[in-house]
Amino acid sequence: MSYVSDNVIPGNHGKVFGTNAESHDDLIKIQNSVLKVDGVADVIIKEDVFPREFTVHTSVVVTVKAIEEAVISVGLHAIPKSTFSL
Repeated sequence: MSYVSDNVIPGNHGKVFGTNAESHDDLIKIQNSVLKVDGVADVIIKEDVFPREFTVHTSVVVTVKAIEEAVISVGLHAIPKSTFSL
């Protein structure tokens, strides 16, 4: 693993996570939980893809583990997608 893959770096690109959430309500639970993590500025949900995705933007460096734990706390899972598209 690397610094870039283990952390969400501040900036306009954010980090995309896939999730096993299926309903809109579950995605809102994820959004609310992740927004409580220190340093998270915004969570954008993408419901028109499968599996569902959300993008996290931060104001400081936040670990991917902190995001994953916030999602697990609501009974769901988050898996970071690749940092840069190929």
